[in-house]
Amino acid sequence: MITADNLSGTLTLRHGFFTRDGGVSEGIFSSLNCGYGSGDDAKNVRQNRENAMSRISSTADVLTTAYQVHSSEVAVVEKLWSIDNRPQVDALVTQVPGIALGIMTADCAPVLFADAEAGVIGAAHAGWKGALGGVLQATIDTMEELGGARSRIIAALGPCIRQQSYEVGPEFKASFIAVSTDYETYFLPADRQTHFMFDLATFIMDRLQSLNLASVEDVGVDTYEESNRFFSYRRATHKGEADYGRGLSALVMETN
Repeated sequence: MITADNLSGTLTLRHGFFTRDGGVSEGIFSSLNCGYGSGDDAKNVRQNRENAMSRISSTADVLTTAYQVHSSEVAVVEKLWSIDNRPQVDALVTQVPGIALGIMTADCAPVLFADAEAGVIGAAHAGWKGALGGVLQATIDTMEELGGARSRIIAALGPCIRQQSYEVGPEFKASFIAVSTDYETYFLPADRQTHFMFDLATFIMDRLQSLNLASVEDVGVDTYEESNRFFSYRRATHKGEADYGRGLSALVMETN
């Protein structure tokens, strides 16, 4: 499990960016696969979520996740919902103590947020579509609607695919340049002609910095490169594997 320094200084907040270690799944899902959307046995996923949440002194019973669709939509969590009834959104926000927010990733970026003074936390799934579409801004806006203040909000970017591993085609780059020519800076030439290496992490960090938050941190880990520690959709695709595991990032705010 990886933790961010800026999220670790608040006694009421517990969080973790979990690796793939410490679970019960086997094969391509080995071992801490926490994604019900994978082809893994649901019993394994449930046990893996329990294993993960125990490391932050919580349980799978209070873990809330979404059906992630690469959008900028945010759901406010006022009570727990079942896996079958989870909304199709890419960010979650709550002010209810004890409810844990979880994000599933396998190269996309998990971003965790907290305003400890207001008792508001958030979690966002920021793939390139969500990050470009404004999921980070939307998460902050929703936290402010619940009493949070960006001058107090801290944010941490977890493990994700990094520029040295993220080759994209010309259509991908065009999607960014169509929004702003300033986004040219996030692309370097790839070895293949007309292809580029995209810097998702810096793009996200720059978006977060522009929101004038109290603190922003990047744990600086590449999910594609570290095959023994992280699941990776892109790596699984390159290896011709039929499926892939999903890593969990979670946080929970407890009362004093």
